[in-house]
Amino acid sequence: MLCSDALTQMEAFRTLPAERLQWICDRAEHHRLSSGEVLVREGEPSKGFFIQLSGQVTVSRLSQGMDMPIGRHESPSFFGEIQALTEDLVPVTLTADSEVDLYRLNCCDFIDLLHSCRDFEKEIFRTVGKRLRGLESFIQTREKMAALGTLSAGLAHELNNPASALVRVLKDVQPAVLELQRMNLRYGQQQVDEAHTQEWLEVRDRGFEAIANPTNDPLEQGDREDALTDWLEDYGVENAWQLVEPLAAAAVEPATLKRLTERWHHETGELREMGIRWLSLSFDVMAMIRNGLDGAQRISDLVGSMKSYSYMDRAAQQQINIHDGIEDTLRLLQFKLKHGVMVERQYDQSLPEIMSFGSELNQVWTNLLDNAIYAMGEASDLDAQPTIKIRTSQQGNAIRVEIEDNGPGIPAEIQQRILEPFFTTKPMGQGSGLGLDVVRRTVENRHGGSLTVESRPGRTCFVIVLPVSIPSPEG
Repeated sequence: MLCSDALTQMEAFRTLPAERLQWICDRAEHHRLSSGEVLVREGEPSKGFFIQLSGQVTVSRLSQGMDMPIGRHESPSFFGEIQALTEDLVPVTLTADSEVDLYRLNCCDFIDLLHSCRDFEKEIFRTVGKRLRGLESFIQTREKMAALGTLSAGLAHELNNPASALVRVLKDVQPAVLELQRMNLRYGQQQVDEAHTQEWLEVRDRGFEAIANPTNDPLEQGDREDALTDWLEDYGVENAWQLVEPLAAAAVEPATLKRLTERWHHETGELREMGIRWLSLSFDVMAMIRNGLDGAQRISDLVGSMKSYSYMDRAAQQQINIHDGIEDTLRLLQFKLKHGVMVERQYDQSLPEIMSFGSELNQVWTNLLDNAIYAMGEASDLDAQPTIKIRTSQQGNAIRVEIEDNGPGIPAEIQQRILEPFFTTKPMGQGSGLGLDVVRRTVENRHGGSLTVESRPGRTCFVIVLPVSIPSPEG
């Protein structure tokens, strides 16, 4: 049976009079856990207030399908006070590391005890505050790391295609350039007609221009490819299909090839069709270089967006254009947006720059946009195209940003709770409940702004109002 001497090993219980200590001993229910046994799982209702006298209990939380240890209760200790007070579901899993000896008070008895002694109540709430700060700090760090992981995965995904294209170009362009050099050398061994050579060069240069500025008319391209195929086969070019696409992309017509090759029509050696192959290969190399440059530019843009998003090498606080941060975030979330989510922008380009903690504000856009994408992705019965609308405007000496989605909306009964720490509507293990709390803290505490939400089925809109200058930022 529980004795008062065991209770007074803990500071909080030393504030209780002897009769209340005995009252606890009379009502507490004894439990013994073996090593590895789970006392309560994340997401279960509260089982009451526990007094731990021996052993050790690990506190863990589900993250990405894995139990992540976030703390331990070493004896003597007590826990369960928060859920006993709030009647919320338990946000963690408690597992015995060894044999654990503990006692349980039901929620009603604990609340009765709590209100019977003011000093005891103060000690309990000091412990509650300390534990909440510790848990919040840990999960906020996890939240930031998870967001970084999401962005890193997206960035890696987006970088993969242009990087792979660039590698392919560099591998293919080397043999092509060597073949062009061989052809040039072979042609130089002939009796070269300077005027005729200039005609070939002019066709090549016009083709380069056409490749650099394509018309993108698929019907015209298809007709030109068919005509070139017929002419090349009639001319006797082997594997004519390999030459057709580059020539057509360069807007070369059969009549042009006929004029250029007329003097070699009766040749039987390589020279008869070498000029055609030289043109096609030149255009192919040009297309490779263009694709490689596009890939390199895409890589440069993504790296630039990540650098801008994180405000690398810049002071924590600086003047920023609000649209730049939103656009950087959208680029880094492109891997999620491109699966059917449309983004509509209604920006007021006359907005002034604001004094801001830039990287923290970008975390706001990341959380809000990611939540919107998730909400619309979960709704399989959307009647319309999944759409995010972003609007900016000036509101007095502040700017207003609205992020709206046409997802299923937030149920009315929980709208007042979505900004609470640890509250989440996502399945267990998928949400920490701190994403919107981070948004609220960043907007209100760090920037002196305001955050509101309006929601109904088919429309959820988060409204952020930020002053042009930060009145008194917290450290």
